[in-house]
Amino acid sequence: AVVSTQSTGGLTIGGGAPYCPCLYVVQVFENTPAWRDGTLEAGDELMAVNGRSLKGMTKVQAAKFIQRIDGDVKFTYAKLTIDTTHFKEAKTLDMVMKKVKHKCIERMSSGTADKLGLTRAVLCNDDLSNKLEEFERNARFYKELIVRSHFLLMDFGAVSTVYKGMGDLFSQIAVREKAAANEAFTMFADAHRNYHKVGAEFQKKAAPIMNKLGTYLHKAVPDMRLTIKKYADAKFEYLAYCLKIKEMDDEEYTFNSLDDPLPRVEDGNYEYRVVLRCRALSRAYFLQLRSDVRVKLQLLNSKHVQDLTEQLEKWTKVLLEYYEECYDVSTKANVFPIDIDLSTVVDAQ
Repeated sequence: AVVSTQSTGGLTIGGGAPYCPCLYVVQVFENTPAWRDGTLEAGDELMAVNGRSLKGMTKVQAAKFIQRIDGDVKFTYAKLTIDTTHFKEAKTLDMVMKKVKHKCIERMSSGTADKLGLTRAVLCNDDLSNKLEEFERNARFYKELIVRSHFLLMDFGAVSTVYKGMGDLFSQIAVREKAAANEAFTMFADAHRNYHKVGAEFQKKAAPIMNKLGTYLHKAVPDMRLTIKKYADAKFEYLAYCLKIKEMDDEEYTFNSLDDPLPRVEDGNYEYRVVLRCRALSRAYFLQLRSDVRVKLQLLNSKHVQDLTEQLEKWTKVLLEYYEECYDVSTKANVFPIDIDLSTVVDAQ
């Protein structure tokens, strides 16, 4: 296959003489001619440039040769074909342990990581961390708000039940009293029963508000957490591939320094090229999920602000209506003073 680019920039080359029989693409940088063309990928073997064979060149010689070309650069290459099962290499114990290592590093301070000889560069530059922390704070706020609102409704229900019981009690007292007291206690009993009705109506109006707030907590938040989990897994998988490549580079460097090349290098470094491709694929997946998380967080934050404002306004309105209706009932139940014939009460006892 042949691909043309308008510039030599955008590729990192690996392999080549004296140890590897072929040159290959290590990485295609974003926003470069080669990246925009979308044909060359990590792991592809470079065979010729503008018709000239690269066989026998070192990677430095090949890079300088390409840089001296004016105008378009035409790469002749052999596509690396890999089975999709290679991408599942991330499920091996080695890759799982690498992912765990990066998860541990993420929780370390920069100073601790430096003392242990570990790097947190990629993790520290992850500006989504602050946004995710803000999301979790909002989730905790919603949970606390709903729990306290639930207890408030339960308390209103308990008070409402007490009012109903007192209304029944005052009705029993009214039966035993004479005309004036009977009328006063009857009115007082009706007032307490009305308190109960107002409370029941308040609970009826408040329930949908609670349900609306619960939708964010029980649906939006778990869905977002699932997306974040996928994003974190993709991020650590990409970092695990980066670590795997570093280990393979160190291994190759050590053997080359002893002038004893690795068998895999002499055979074309296929295993290494497969890992390069897997890293490129995992990075693309990681960046896609990163973009999705950003969009969802932005939408969720907007929804959080809008819904919270709307539901708190409704809650305040319903609560105000409850107190106004209770006040109205209290104003109409102006039954004091009440004249009671205590002798009748004593006789009844």
